[in-house]
Amino acid sequence: MRQVTIRIPDAFYKTFMDFFKHIPDAKVEQLDDLVIPEWHKKETLKRLKTSKKEDFTSWSAAKKELKKK
Repeated sequence: MRQVTIRIPDAFYKTFMDFFKHIPDAKVEQLDDLVIPEWHKKETLKRLKTSKKEDFTSWSAAKKELKKK
């Protein structure tokens, strides 16, 4: 048996679930949205406030660096 993880738009959720409930031995698990702990939110905000503009890297520059490796 294989396992697949997918993300689907909310508008297709019911159709998707209706389709898979008819497949024998299929197990569909719904994971609720990720819960971010309050301490993590505070730490992130603290770091954003204390960071300088030169500490940040654009996504395009970071992506180029990752492709080099």
